[in-house]
Amino acid sequence: MVSRRTLLEGGVLGTVLGSLAADSDGAAAAPRPAAADDDTARIAKEIAALREELRTERQFTELGTIREAQRVFLRANGKFPDFLEVGFDVWFSVHDWHVRWQQPMMLGRDTLGRYTIALNQTQLILRPDVLGGFIGIAYDNR
Repeated sequence: MVSRRTLLEGGVLGTVLGSLAADSDGAAAAPRPAAADDDTARIAKEIAALREELRTERQFTELGTIREAQRVFLRANGKFPDFLEVGFDVWFSVHDWHVRWQQPMMLGRDTLGRYTIALNQTQLILRPDVLGGFIGIAYDNR
């Protein structure tokens, strides 16, 4: 995949060099239609890839599994869960989400000494003894 910086720098550089080449060649060389079609197809493909990258950037895919567990609990109980136990991969993805989007992190420990982090009115409890992608059943304080 082409990064945005490469795409933009390539476009600017191509414009400058293209205008210099057009000035030096004059009207002697006409552009080939097949090459122009190939270039147009390549540019359209890169723009579509850039559009897809921008669309997925704001979907918060790292929080999808946690939100699903919260939705199930919300449908059943009419409120968000107080606690949800997660594995270390899920924990670090939530931590990285807070860092990436510059959201305040509410870190703490529960009565058993396990690490907690707040997300959407739910305390996520780190369970290092389970697999990384583990998401437990959400539960209430009661």
